[in-house]
Amino acid sequence: MDPVAATLIILALAIVAFVSNRVPLGIVALSVSLALFFTGVLTLPQALAGFGDPTVLFIAALFVVSESLDASGVTAWAGQKVIGRAGTRRLPLLVLICVLVAGAAALISINGAVAALLPLVVVVASRAGIPTSQLLMPLAFAASAGSLLLLTGTPVNVIVSEIAAENGGRPFGYFEFALVGVPLVVVTVAFMALFGRPLLPVRTVSSMPLDLVRHARLLRQQYSLSLDTGVIMGPQNGVSEVVIPPRSPLIGSTVYCGMAAPGGDLVILAARRGEEQLKGQDITLQAGDVLLMQGTWDDLTRHAEKTGVLVVDPPARLRRSVPLGRGAKRSLVVLAAMIVLLATGVVPPVVAGLLAAMALVLTRTVTPMQAYRSISWTTIVLIAGMIPLSTAFIETGTAALVADGLLSLLGAGGPHVALAALCLLTVVLGQLISNTATVLIVAPIAVSVAASLDLSVQPFMMALTVAAAASFLTPIATPVNLMVMEPGGYRFGDYWKLGLPLAVIFLLFAVLYVPLVWPF
Repeated sequence: MDPVAATLIILALAIVAFVSNRVPLGIVALSVSLALFFTGVLTLPQALAGFGDPTVLFIAALFVVSESLDASGVTAWAGQKVIGRAGTRRLPLLVLICVLVAGAAALISINGAVAALLPLVVVVASRAGIPTSQLLMPLAFAASAGSLLLLTGTPVNVIVSEIAAENGGRPFGYFEFALVGVPLVVVTVAFMALFGRPLLPVRTVSSMPLDLVRHARLLRQQYSLSLDTGVIMGPQNGVSEVVIPPRSPLIGSTVYCGMAAPGGDLVILAARRGEEQLKGQDITLQAGDVLLMQGTWDDLTRHAEKTGVLVVDPPARLRRSVPLGRGAKRSLVVLAAMIVLLATGVVPPVVAGLLAAMALVLTRTVTPMQAYRSISWTTIVLIAGMIPLSTAFIETGTAALVADGLLSLLGAGGPHVALAALCLLTVVLGQLISNTATVLIVAPIAVSVAASLDLSVQPFMMALTVAAAASFLTPIATPVNLMVMEPGGYRFGDYWKLGLPLAVIFLLFAVLYVPLVWPF
C-alpha cells in the first residue's frame, strides 16, 4: 500500500476510535504504532521509538513531582491560605480560585491541580452558600489557561517545544510560555468573573467531599472525645475508623479503649457498636463493631491494607487534606531545584525531571510504589503511541501533501489565514479527542506549512499550544472537564455556553497575538 494512503487511513481510523470512546485511549495509540509497522510505513524501531522519547520520560517524571506536592499537603495548604482570605462573596472567591488553580496547573499539571483543589472548592462553596456549578467549571477552564504559564503546565507544551527544536526552530524556554499565558489567564478570569454568572447553570449536588475540619468535629461528637484528647489529625499523626467485617479473625478478641494494637504502633481511641458507645475495660469484638484508631499516617495506611478490617475513610485520602504534612519541605525544595535546572537550561528538561523524581524517592518523600501509581500511564502510552504517527506524517511526505492542499485551498490568504485554519482544526479536534493526540496530528502539518511559506516554526507551535488549551465545549474534551461534571451537577450541553466565547478568545490570541511575540 502507498505509504501516504496508509498513513491517512490509519489517522482516520484512529480519529474514529478516539471519538467513539469505546476503545481505551492506550489501545488506540498502540494500535496506531503497530499499524504503521504492519503496513510497512515505519520500521519496528521507528514504530516503538515513542516509548524511549525524552519527552515521554519527562512527562512521567512530572507526574511524580505533582504527586509529592499533593500527597504532602502543599496544595491543600496553598488552597486553604488563598481561598480562606476570599470570604464568602462570589466574585472575590471566584477570582482567587481561578488564579490559584492557574498557578497550580503551571507547576503540577492541569489534572493534578484540579484534582487537588476540587474538594476544597466544593467545601468552600457549601460554606459560602454558593452553588457548586458556579465555581467548578471556572475552576477547570482557568486550569486550562494556567497550563500555558510554564513549560511544565501540560504535556502539549513539552511536545511542541521538542517539535520546534527538531524542525529548524528552538525549544521554548521554561518561562517563555508565560508571554502568552499571563495575558490569557487575565482575560479568561476577567471574562468568567464579569460574564460567567448567567452562562453557568445554578445547581447544587447532594454529595459532598470530605471537609477535614467538620470530619474531626464529627468524630469527637460520635465518640465522645474531649478537646483535651489531643490533636486528632495533624501533619504526622491521624485517626482512622475501621469496621470489623464478618469472618474477621478479630471477632471474639478482647480490647479496651486506650489499648495499643498488637504491633504497638496504633492506639484504640474509642469504639462503637451501632448507636451504642462502647466503654469500659473489656470489649469483646463482634462483626460490625467500629474502632477509632490513632497513629502515624504511615502506620494507619499500612494497617488499612491488612485483612480483618474495613476502613471507612482511607488514611491516604485523609492525609492529603492535611496542610503541610510529612515531606512538604522536601517536596518544595526538590520542586525549586527542578525549576532552577529547567529555567537555566543547565541540563536537558528530561534530566531535570528524572533527577527530581529520583530525589523524591531517595528522600522518602514518596515511596517507589506511590511514584509508580502517580504516573498516568494512559497519558504516557497515548503520547508514546502517537509520536510515531507524527514521524510517519513527516517521513512519508503526508504532512507536506496535506499542507500543500491546505495552502491551495486558502489561496493567497497569507500566514495569518493559514495559522487560523490550523488553529481552528486543532480546536475542533480537541473537543472530540485528547488535545495531546490532536497536537501530535496537526503539528507535522503546521511544520510543513511553515516550511512551504518559508516562515519560522515558532509561532505555529505556540499557536497550536494555545488552540489545544481551548478544550471547553464538551465534558469529554479534557479530563478536568469530566472531573467537575458530577460534583458541579453539569450536563453535556452546559459546557459550550461558557466555553464557546472562551474558545473564540483563545483562537484570537493564537492567530493575532502569538505572531506579535513570535514573529513569522
